[in-house]
Amino acid sequence: MKRKEYKVAFPVALVAVMVAFLATIFFVNTNLSFADSVKKKSSAVTRTSAVEHTEAHIKQLQSALKITEPQQELWNNLTQVMRENAKDMDALTKDRAENTTMNAVEHMKLHSQITETHLGQLKKLIPPFEAFYASMSDEQKKITDTVFRTGSYGKSKRK
Repeated sequence: MKRKEYKVAFPVALVAVMVAFLATIFFVNTNLSFADSVKKKSSAVTRTSAVEHTEAHIKQLQSALKITEPQQELWNNLTQVMRENAKDMDALTKDRAENTTMNAVEHMKLHSQITETHLGQLKKLIPPFEAFYASMSDEQKKITDTVFRTGSYGKSKRK
C-alpha cells in the first residue's frame, strides 16, 4: 500500500518542488515593491536577469552532479530548454520594466501572463528533466533531490 502511495506522491512532490525551484529562477527579476519605490531605486542594487540566474544554476548543478559522458546529451537538452525559458522570461519581464504606467488591472493581467508562460515552460522542461533524471546514478539523484528539497547545493541538514 505504501509503495502505491509513493508512486503517486513522489511525482506530485517532484513537480511541486520543480515549480518552486523554477519560480525562484524566473521571478527573481520581478519587482513587486510599491509604485513610489521606482523613483527611489538605488544604483547599488542590480538585478540579475533570468538568463544570468539560470546560467549560475546550470553551473552549480553541473558541478554538484558530476555529469558523465553518457549523460551529456540529456544534460544539453535540459539546459537548452532552461536557457530558452530564461530568455523568454527576460523578454516578458523587460516589457514590464519598461512599462511603468500600468494600472492595477494591467499589472494583474501581466502577472497572469507570466504565470501562464511559466506553466508552459514547466511543461516544456519536464520531459527533458525526466529523461536526465532517469539516467542519473543513485548518488546524483540524491544530490538532485536535496537541491530541489532545500534549494541548497550541499548536503541536506535534515535526516
